Amino acid sequence: MRYAPSARITLVVLALMLLCSAISGAPEKRLSVYSTAANYSLPIVSRDNRDYVGLLELLEPLGTVTARADGSRWRLHYNHVLGEFQAGKDRARVQGRDADLTAKFQFDGGRGLVAVSSLPSLLPRFLGGPVTLHEESDRLFIGSVATHFTASLAGQNPPRLVFQFTSAVSPAIATQPGTVRMTFARDPVVAPASPTLTFGNKTIPSAIYNENNGAAVIVVNSTVALAASISPDGHTVTLAPTSATAQNAPPSPAAQATAATSAPSSAPAAASSSIPRRYFAVVDAAHGGDDRGEALSSTLAEKDVTLALARSLRQQLESRGIATLVLRDSDATTTLDQRAIMANTTHPAVYIALHAASSGRGVRVYTALLPSGTDDRGPFRAWTTAQRAAIGLSQATATAVAAELQKRQVPNRTLSAPLRPLNNLTIAAVAVEVAPQSSDVQQLVAPDYQELVTGAVASAIVAAHDQLGAAP
Repeated sequence: MRYAPSARITLVVLALMLLCSAISGAPEKRLSVYSTAANYSLPIVSRDNRDYVGLLELLEPLGTVTARADGSRWRLHYNHVLGEFQAGKDRARVQGRDADLTAKFQFDGGRGLVAVSSLPSLLPRFLGGPVTLHEESDRLFIGSVATHFTASLAGQNPPRLVFQFTSAVSPAIATQPGTVRMTFARDPVVAPASPTLTFGNKTIPSAIYNENNGAAVIVVNSTVALAASISPDGHTVTLAPTSATAQNAPPSPAAQATAATSAPSSAPAAASSSIPRRYFAVVDAAHGGDDRGEALSSTLAEKDVTLALARSLRQQLESRGIATLVLRDSDATTTLDQRAIMANTTHPAVYIALHAASSGRGVRVYTALLPSGTDDRGPFRAWTTAQRAAIGLSQATATAVAAELQKRQVPNRTLSAPLRPLNNLTIAAVAVEVAPQSSDVQQLVAPDYQELVTGAVASAIVAAHDQLGAAP
């Protein structure tokens, strides 16, 4: 990379700015960048009450880049792509084609600054691939690099909270009375289906995900002191009560009953506590957040009905002894790929997506309609046809659901359709779409009708339990 003399002066000025920030004690605002080539961060500067970054500094870790100023014009070459910018203009040219900017291009000496909000539309012209910006938290994702995670409790006395990540992570972990804070400054960790995770445990009741100033943060709430450990491959983080806390904890009633009725006196204690809790069923409330789904009425959105149905179904399943995880347990925006990844990495026996509709009568139960796709390669499943091995179990589950609905005199149909994310799941998977039994769409939010439908689905899962092949 080649710098003009003015650019060298700019670097000195930048260093002085950083020093002043450190002296003042004010936190420096930074943009975190995640890509397959490198994960890094760079300072954000404020111009005209907007956030800006140096475009050359942003692209430099990703490829060969040079820049040159000529009066008010600034030319940048990234690999074989030419970008032309002019101070004070909100339009640039990349490879001879106009590119709109969200704010005016700025000069800082010989340094070219572009608004952070311009990056999702500007960078793909240089990089040739998708770019995603989390503007509120100053995090930029280049390509499909996001790291997803699941969290589940293992054991009962003492409980352990196990985080499984799809890529290796290296968080900074801070423990305080009542909380453990994991900060991911260099890892592209993204939000789970719901930013608030609840575990139904008095010792470790919940965890909250948030993002700020270029980092993702998970805060775990607890009533005892917790210690953290990371697996050698970096994919698993385990939080468990410290040894002193665990020794002082009384045995839970469930553990006492199990020991009294089924374990010989010479058996090792709590042999199953080393196995992470397995959810037998994953329930997925369709839509959410920015995706409202169908407008069922002038005041009723599909996303709200599916969330209520998901919570009702979890209650129905768990009352029948089926351990259940609700993927979206709040009004969160969750992509179809995120839903599939979370379900596959949790390894349940069955996945149930919930939809709502104002048209038709009763319930429609869907299984995947598989396209012709790429063959599996070794241990890897083709994404578009991952359901193929489980389609028989999915169809059997759909049949069981339809039978239980029929017993309750709820009109129903079973269909196959290319509904995502069903095709992407490696487990038995069905989608249940609930419509009112009458012309009154408000029936969808009536507790008795919701319980009628979710009770039928739960009973069907119990009936298919042995066929699905695992204990809750």
